[in-house]
Formats: sequence, C-alpha cells, structure tokens
Amino acid sequence: MGFIALILALTLEQLRPLARDNVVHRAASGFADWIAATTDAGRRQHGVIGWLLVIVSAILAVVLAQALLEAIHPVLVLALHVAVVYFTIGFRQFSHAFTEIQLGLAANDPEGARGALQRWIRRQDPSFVAADLSVTELCRVAISHALIEAHRHVFGPLFWYILLPGATGPILYRGAQFLAARWSCDPGRSGASDRLVVVAGRPSVSAATREPDPSDSEGVPYGWFADKAYRWLDWLPVRLAAAGFAIVGNFEDAVYCWRAASAVHTGEAQRRILLMTGSGALGVRLADPTLEADMRGADRVLEAEAEAGEGTGSANIGSFEWSGVEPDASSLRSAVGLVWRSVVLWILLFSMLTIANWLGR
Repeated sequence: MGFIALILALTLEQLRPLARDNVVHRAASGFADWIAATTDAGRRQHGVIGWLLVIVSAILAVVLAQALLEAIHPVLVLALHVAVVYFTIGFRQFSHAFTEIQLGLAANDPEGARGALQRWIRRQDPSFVAADLSVTELCRVAISHALIEAHRHVFGPLFWYILLPGATGPILYRGAQFLAARWSCDPGRSGASDRLVVVAGRPSVSAATREPDPSDSEGVPYGWFADKAYRWLDWLPVRLAAAGFAIVGNFEDAVYCWRAASAVHTGEAQRRILLMTGSGALGVRLADPTLEADMRGADRVLEAEAEAGEGTGSANIGSFEWSGVEPDASSLRSAVGLVWRSVVLWILLFSMLTIANWLGR
C-alpha cells in the first residue's frame, strides 16, 4: 500500500502542487506556537516536553485515523496514506523557485535570478541578500539549497516512510524538521541547523549553528531539543541521500569528497556531508573556500597522527586536492538530473522492498 500511495501522491502533486500557506501548515503552526507559549518556562526540559506533545499528538492522530478507516474500508486507509505523503513528500514545494532561477539565467537575466533566489531562501532566512552575488556564487548557493531542500522534502521523509509502519514515518520526520525550524535557537532564522548565509560573497554555515551549553539548563533556548532531535532523526537519512548521489553521479569523486568532509569536525556535519558528496557527484564546487581549507587542514592533522602512530591508516585520506569546476547555469540542469536519478533509485528500492514483502506473505 505504501508504494502505491507514494506514486499516487507524487502524481497528484505534479497535477496540483501543494501551496506553501496551506491549511495543514497553518494548523501545525498554530498548534506548535500554542504548545510553545504554554510550556516554555525557560528551562531545557520544557522544550523536550513541548516537542513530545506536538510529535506524539500528530503521530497518535494518524494512528487512530488509520485504525478507524481500516475498520470501515481498506481503500480509506490508502486515501489517508496518499494525503499524508502529499503533505509531507514532494518536489513542487521547492522546485518552482529553482526553475525560476534557471529560467532567469537562461534568459540572460541574472538580476531576475538573484531576485528568485532571494525570495526562495528568505522563506527560511529573512536576512538573506543575493544582490551582491556573482553568477558563480548565485549558482553555488542555488544548487546547495536545492540539494538540502530535496533531501528535506523527499529523501528524509521517504526514508522514514519506508522504515516505520503505516504513515507515521513522514509525520515524525517532517514534524521534527518543522519544529526545529519553528522553534529555532536563533529567533531570526527558520532554516533549522542548515541555514545558509553569505559572508564576503560566499556561502557559509551561520555562527547560529553553534549549540548552546547544555550544562546550563536555564541558558538553553526552548528550541534546543527540537534542533537536536531533528539532527538525530536525520543522521542516517542524510547519509543514505549522500550515498544515492554517489551511486547516480560520479561515484569516485563523491566518495572522496564525502571522506574529506567527514574528517572535518566544525560546522554542521550533515549539511557538510550532503553538499560535499553532491559536489563530487556533480563535479562542481559547492563548498565555500573556507570549508575546503578546513578539509585540507583536517587532512594534515590526520597525516601527522598517522606518521606519529596516533591515528589509523584508514583515516588518512591524503591532502584534499579536488578538481571540481566552478558552478554555472549548466550546473543547475546537472543538479536537477542528479536529484531525479536519486529519486528514481529510491523509488526502485521501495518497489523492490514492496515486492519482496508481497512474495513473503
């Protein structure tokens, strides 16, 4: 049933894209804000309680609805799955803005492309400004954000839909991502732990991603646990998404960049792994120069430890020297192809698991 629901929901989304300000989003926003206002008393555990109230309530509602509909008719359960997948998984929630940028560059209108990029990212980061970006930086930020959005709207919830029974998986993942954004530790941002900003004309990870000191319970923001829970739930999906990029793209370069990114212990690890693997798969430089310098520095540390006998030979990946090209308008088309091939790979995997389940009965 899950595979059929996924195909129907993706088809429905292509025919009728989900509006950003839809009734489910408004209801979820109102409920999350009410829970936060009711439970936030300035201590870390209050954020945990609020997160559990929202997530458990949403999952229980879906479980009870599925049990009730199953008692009436199985077709109604399929309709529930389609509705859940439609509101939690889909391309059109982010692809329209990316297409706008592509069309602007194709029409030799970089100002229009910058405006489209700025409107897109400001949905999550109101402080983002694209006016001073060169075409290269514009393409780099657009592709980076598109890969993150593809993971957030497609690969992440799809993984949990495959893993957990019923329709609870996408609710858990998207609910955690929604609360991490809604209750962000930084009041000025709603992009959770992977906010993208521009410093001196290049994208970098915001200083706001630095975690507060959990030893001081009263000093921890209400959204600290929401950010942490989302990172826990996203740990495996982001690596599977990166593996998908490697399989359908340039495998050797993707794995090389992944290993180099894993050797760095600063910034947001999940965003770094996803983007660096995407860089290698596309053959395009998506990381800013600061991150690549950090990876070279990590290589030197690993080499020194290996020579001193303090590290393992497998950890030494050598000096990070990668010959990826700078992104341009054609790189945007390549990124679209990479995402679509990854989606096909995931859907084929889901179909094989479904067939194996049918044959096992």
